[in-house]
Amino acid sequence: MKVFCGRANPTTGSVEWLEEDEHYDYHQEIARSSYADMLHDKDRNVKYYHGIRAAVSRVKDRGQKALVLDIGTGTGLLSMMAVTAGADFCYAIEVFKPMADAAVKIVEKNGFSDKIKVINKHSTEVTVGPDGDMPCRANILVTELFDTELIGEGALPSYEHAHRHLVQENCEAVPHRATVYAQLVESRRMWSWNKLFPVHVQTSLGEQVIVPPLEMERCPGAPSVYDIQLNQVSPADFTVLSDVLSMFSVDFSKQVSSSAACHSRQFEPLASGRAQVVLSWWDIEMDPEGKIKCTMAPFWAHSDPDGLQWRDHWMQCVYFLPQEEPVLQGSALCLVAHHDDYCVWYSLQRTSPEKNARVHQMRPVCDCQAHLLWTRPRFGEINDQNRTDQYAQALRTVLKPGSVCLCVSDGSLLPVLAHHLGAEQVFTIESSAASHKLMKKIFKANQLEDKVNIIEKRPELLTNADLEGKKVSLLLGEPFFTTSLLPWHNLYFWYVRTAMDQHLDPGAVVMPQAASLHAMVVEFRDLWRIRSPCGDCEGFDVHIMDDMIQRALDFRESKEAEPHPLWEYPCRSLSEPQHVLTFDFRQPVPQQPMRAEGTVELRRPGRSHGAVLWMEYQLAPGSTLSTGLLESVGDKGHCRWNPHCKQAVYFFSTSPDPTVPPDGPRTVSYAVEFHPHTGDITMEFRLADSSD
Repeated sequence: MKVFCGRANPTTGSVEWLEEDEHYDYHQEIARSSYADMLHDKDRNVKYYHGIRAAVSRVKDRGQKALVLDIGTGTGLLSMMAVTAGADFCYAIEVFKPMADAAVKIVEKNGFSDKIKVINKHSTEVTVGPDGDMPCRANILVTELFDTELIGEGALPSYEHAHRHLVQENCEAVPHRATVYAQLVESRRMWSWNKLFPVHVQTSLGEQVIVPPLEMERCPGAPSVYDIQLNQVSPADFTVLSDVLSMFSVDFSKQVSSSAACHSRQFEPLASGRAQVVLSWWDIEMDPEGKIKCTMAPFWAHSDPDGLQWRDHWMQCVYFLPQEEPVLQGSALCLVAHHDDYCVWYSLQRTSPEKNARVHQMRPVCDCQAHLLWTRPRFGEINDQNRTDQYAQALRTVLKPGSVCLCVSDGSLLPVLAHHLGAEQVFTIESSAASHKLMKKIFKANQLEDKVNIIEKRPELLTNADLEGKKVSLLLGEPFFTTSLLPWHNLYFWYVRTAMDQHLDPGAVVMPQAASLHAMVVEFRDLWRIRSPCGDCEGFDVHIMDDMIQRALDFRESKEAEPHPLWEYPCRSLSEPQHVLTFDFRQPVPQQPMRAEGTVELRRPGRSHGAVLWMEYQLAPGSTLSTGLLESVGDKGHCRWNPHCKQAVYFFSTSPDPTVPPDGPRTVSYAVEFHPHTGDITMEFRLADSSD
């Protein structure tokens, strides 16, 4: 049987549905999962183990059998911990069939098949009774159903159902309790991920300012959390306006409600400023006394910042208030956390909700379109004034009197720059109706609706009539397309340039004029854990899980790079950046593949975890914009990455000795090929001695 899966097609700039093997989705799910990251999370595993031991002991001390319900068992790790701690029997629930099959094998491998029953169902489908999945209700509830937002994976409905149908009243629960914390801050950097700022352009007539439409300024934004590695945000990037506030707790040992609710905390601002962003995280207490605690707190709010556990499956949350609001130091306010069964959002009130019946508990809804079309990094990219200045400087060198400019990028302000910098006529293509509508609002707010002509159609369908019979003298792109996942997916611009050959003036200029692919071998501080085999986890053999992940990767993913925002994941360069391929936009896309082979010399000692790849765009002679490395790597190999873009990471296969020795260089050989008919880039890297 075949299944249809969406994949970005750089030749068309769209997501296309391709026929794949029936196991493709399973392999994707496993290969891109956080199972390895969770198994490497020592702090999580140890705290769960301690909590489970304590819960089993409490039940045994009451003279009862310890019957455990483990919802979302994954590898079966927590169930094996429970049996080792003395539980009489465990019912391990896992809805994902490949994972449930693996759990059965792992449980058997570790000798627990007689005391652990793996049930391949959603917990809400589990039955209790003589003919059911469980003969009776459990008296210990063990779960790991949490995401960065705590409730985003449906923890509340699952707990609600479990207490009603699967566990005894007043059961033991591990974790016993979760508490959500919040801190109000002012941050221009983070606020730039949520609102369009005025954009300044220096022209021959003086400074022009591109302003956002009033509708965008008033829009409350999208309710979706922005989960990031908050420890990588510099404290210099925000001003703390409140203490850390305990917003609400959930006791998992009692009946849980998934109904919508709000929780308010009164506080006095620590400083005057503009309230814009709520930083949030949670902790879980594994025991009723709260002595065994696992926290997601960032370093400045952590009780032991030096012992901070890195993890990627749980991070921290950034929430944006519906509007920024002025606050005065010492003048009491109320921060309100709202939630439904899957989502959390925040508001700031002058009085507590109990005294203000008008508090709005519905999720905020974006009514300006921008928050539905632009990602948080895209907002930041558009708001980057230095980036805008670089494009403006390049435009000044290529614009000529009488220029007819055509812009091809999704939701771009480049057409406005081109107009302000002297283009006689500006066209821009927006192939989506929603993006057309948004850009029309922006142009209208800047009195440019009759200066910039928006063409709503796919670029390859453009006609002479769309261009009012004129030839394009400047083809312009950032390039940026919403369907792009990997850096080279924006090569769609090259395909557009090729399709538009007939519409270009013989002396037409293309900006950017070229792109180049670069690579560098790195040692990650922590990101390597998501692809590293675990082997043994707290004394349990999980090699079967390692093998399962590796088979899934070998299905396709091990031969592909994957996108990661490396500003969140520190790494150290072991090599110098290597220029791999050049794509000349002044010429059409070639018919034959482009291939590059070579070696990268590893100049610094360390562990070679993988190669990072990114694109650089030559906007004009002497002007290059990087989507990856922003500055030269210093002697120690520290890297600074473009914070608006995801870089591509190619993880090396497990090597017997991936360590670069301090007494001599080693090399990494590579073969990279661009396939013009698919727009894809395939690659292979191999770590070898320099003598090979």
